[in-house]
Amino acid sequence: KLEYAIWLYLRCKNNLNSLMTRLSVNINKIATLRNSRGGNNPDLLKVAMDCERFGAEGITVHPRPDERHIRYQDVYDLTKIVTTEFNIEGNPKEQKFVDLVLATKPHQVTLVPDVLNQLTSDHGWDTIHEQDYLKEIIAVFKNAGMRVSIFVDPSIEMIQAAATAGTDRIELYTESYAKEFAKGKKEEAIAPYISAAAEATKLGLGINAGHDLDRFNLQYLIANIPTIEEVSIGHALITDALYLGLENTIQLYKRALEVK
Repeated sequence: KLEYAIWLYLRCKNNLNSLMTRLSVNINKIATLRNSRGGNNPDLLKVAMDCERFGAEGITVHPRPDERHIRYQDVYDLTKIVTTEFNIEGNPKEQKFVDLVLATKPHQVTLVPDVLNQLTSDHGWDTIHEQDYLKEIIAVFKNAGMRVSIFVDPSIEMIQAAATAGTDRIELYTESYAKEFAKGKKEEAIAPYISAAAEATKLGLGINAGHDLDRFNLQYLIANIPTIEEVSIGHALITDALYLGLENTIQLYKRALEVK
């Protein structure tokens, strides 16, 4: 913990701007709404451009084999118009996903261990059991010039094995944090994530975070772990936008990311 505190102090002292966490907006829910009626309303590409115009520093999509929200063609189309950072999430055990990522070459690919027809992501990689596989597939994407992030639970052992697998970053799976935070157990909620982030930093891994983050629990997360480089948020942000407007919502989330 002392080593982490010293590192964090030096980073703050040398470059405060480097601590700003980036907001990547997951637009899956926009695609879900569009697909529910067919046609192109809402226009997914326009929403992506508007998110960037309103201040988002990245666009995230998570195509699934059944294309129930993001279609594979959407990814090709978004590649042409996203001007910030493009992040594609998915399960690399699906060859269709691997082919799509290699063809479109996003800035970052986030590997998620979803099963077929899974409603939403609900666990991180077992980086110990899957070590050999992860080494192989991570190398495929890195050799193609992409940054690789892998979805992990806040477990020291899993983060250590993520590092030996060769990933550039981890994405901390934050569902358990969000659930405990909602119960009023802030300190208990954040504790394993602080330890996990410290270990990742010690091992030289970048840190992302995502799942069930919202404008209420986000600021506490970042205040305690300002080394998180990027959060990807979709469901809560799009839900808020229904009431608050997309531009206003993005600005509210960006304010929640400011280190106080």
